Amino acid sequence: MAGIITLGHGSGGKLSRELIENSFLPRLRSPELARLNDAAAITVSDDNLAVSTDSFVVTPLVFPGSDIGRLAVYGTVNDLAMLTARALCLSAAFIVEEGLAVETLEQIADSMAAASHEVGVPIVAADTKVVERGSADALFINTTGIGAIQRTPPPSGDRAQIGDKIILSGTVADHGIAVLMARNQFPFRADIASDCAPLWDLVGAMLDAGAELHTLRDPTRGGLATVLNEIAGAANVAITVEEAAVPVAEPVRGACEMLGLDPLYIANEGKLVAVVAPDGADRLVAAMREHERGREARVIGEVTGEHPKGRVTVTTRIGGSRILDLLVGEQLPRIC
Repeated sequence: MAGIITLGHGSGGKLSRELIENSFLPRLRSPELARLNDAAAITVSDDNLAVSTDSFVVTPLVFPGSDIGRLAVYGTVNDLAMLTARALCLSAAFIVEEGLAVETLEQIADSMAAASHEVGVPIVAADTKVVERGSADALFINTTGIGAIQRTPPPSGDRAQIGDKIILSGTVADHGIAVLMARNQFPFRADIASDCAPLWDLVGAMLDAGAELHTLRDPTRGGLATVLNEIAGAANVAITVEEAAVPVAEPVRGACEMLGLDPLYIANEGKLVAVVAPDGADRLVAAMREHERGREARVIGEVTGEHPKGRVTVTTRIGGSRILDLLVGEQLPRIC
């Protein structure tokens, strides 16, 4: 793959897909890696485990509703949960830029410790590297998690089937807009907080509901639109979504309209998308609404065979339709 890396290669959109498919997958060959799920299922001595790794480069480090420390813990626990894996332990690696205040680093460590205690998952290994001033933009955190899979086979993007219902657990774009507002780049303010939150308890309630879960994903980088495109591509199906069914908080909607942003492409850190067999969809939504993380859960669309395979189509509020494609570049850089 010729050329140079741009911020768009980290967007989760078309450039990210090209980078993964052309530069990484041919060299890092692995059947589980090729599935491109949030975590990988592995078997060790007859135990069904999941492993996930993620890096967090958000700026600013602290934003309304959360900070990079909590984001790192919750994000990794959530990636494991998307394979129905209950997290057992985490590791953390810190890339610290020369000049960062020790007090700031300790505040982030305290936040990670509180999040770890909240979800009941210990951080059992850690590493720290310090790089020259200007090399890391204050602080980057990498985490790896190991979890025990509760449902086999676990949900996967390639298991979506025609007729399945698409369920969203709540409002979209809260996290990305909260981070953007925290950068103080605009002459207006909005009372918006990140939705950063752990999702394992919600997933557990969903499993108890007994519905046939085919796919679980948390729509982080690239937002809901990117996740739906990934599922459609992996399963070789089409997906239709009702725009009016996708909940967006009014302050977030207003900020998006003022800035010309599409909330369907903006990151979330406390929401999930479920693809479920149609006969269990209503039961699953009811179970999700009993949980604080799923109060606004609803069916937003379905898997179909009516459009070209791999395509996501949105029915607009005025009755038209548009293709919800992958973005080429980055709407909002450095938000996860």
